[in-house]
Amino acid sequence: MPSPWPHLAAVAVLMRSSLHAGYDFCQVLQWFAERVDRIILLFDAHKLDISDEFSEAIKAFRGQDDKIRVVLNKADQVDTQQLMRVYGALMWSLGKVINTPEVLRVYIGSFWAQPLQNTDNRRLFEAEAQDLFRDIQSLPQKAAVRKLNDLIKRARLAKVHAYIISHLKKEMPSMFGKENKKRELISRLPEIYIQLQREYQISAGDFPEVKAMQVLEAHCSASSGGWGEEEQLENYDFTKFHSLKPKLIEAVDNMLSNKISSLMNLISLEEISTPTQLVQGGAFDGTTEGPFNQGYGEGAKEGADEEEWVVAKDKPVYDELFYTLSPINGKISGVNAKKEMVTSKLPNSVLGKIWKLADCDCDGMLDEEEFALAKHLIKIKLDGYELPNSLPPHLVPPSHR
Repeated sequence: MPSPWPHLAAVAVLMRSSLHAGYDFCQVLQWFAERVDRIILLFDAHKLDISDEFSEAIKAFRGQDDKIRVVLNKADQVDTQQLMRVYGALMWSLGKVINTPEVLRVYIGSFWAQPLQNTDNRRLFEAEAQDLFRDIQSLPQKAAVRKLNDLIKRARLAKVHAYIISHLKKEMPSMFGKENKKRELISRLPEIYIQLQREYQISAGDFPEVKAMQVLEAHCSASSGGWGEEEQLENYDFTKFHSLKPKLIEAVDNMLSNKISSLMNLISLEEISTPTQLVQGGAFDGTTEGPFNQGYGEGAKEGADEEEWVVAKDKPVYDELFYTLSPINGKISGVNAKKEMVTSKLPNSVLGKIWKLADCDCDGMLDEEEFALAKHLIKIKLDGYELPNSLPPHLVPPSHR
């Protein structure tokens, strides 16, 4: 089934003890990991734990390390000192599970629509959320490069498979002792890997896992084009494997060394000549509008049946605050409005939604009615109600109707 976002599919992992009933869950994750643009692993700052099942799931992403991003969520539930310890513990734990020369990118924040419990790190959460959004939004631009990288991985894997299979065939006796020799070769696969690495100057990272070759699973079936699911090497006749074909190896090497660079140049030229593509819709709409991010929600029906503007009953209190924020020509700037609005401790995603709704004339400033509306919407959210996607007619300030 095609993804509604063709350039974006995030694999969110929630492990339960019953996941392995009836099918290999890690195999499913591996299948998805090979086809998505981004993999996001979620951790809670106040409940950091990598269970054995979660660890196995993460290991299923082997070879897809460049796609992985980590989100340390609910970071507002710990103070700054605890957050530093949690971050260090997370990096240490991930280092044992994910073997990559580069440090994984970890985004720290609190991705929910309720008031932050600890606001000491608000600026950090704000910057991290923006970085994560930008990373996801830029996926369409990087889709071609990712597909090219996948092509390179598959070409290298096919090349290594050819070396392994041809070596197994070459080592087989022509007459007697075939079964014994086959079992010996299967058990000696780690040694054979090292031998082939030295003989053909191949990086160890290009080789498939030994277990994946000894028990050729569905993944190997897709990669090598003919292995049966869950079938072992010992079920095959090694003498019927193909011998190494130097011309085909030479063609692959030529593609990797010459043609790939030409394709990269074409991709670069296309990126320059075409408009920048970004992921659109949902939380990504309006992420740069006003001094906050875009949020989500619906509701706010109070006062819909009343003739008087529902905000007016609390407007005198809001007006007092308004005139303490240094209005110029009857309006306050986004910077000054933000100073007051963040005291609600609502996350920036929610405050961004409130800003967009309250700035009725979209001039980047708030007059006293717009400010009162903003405060009213904050009160609605703090009272546990959801915000509307667009401003209902009964909430529009009288001077803006």
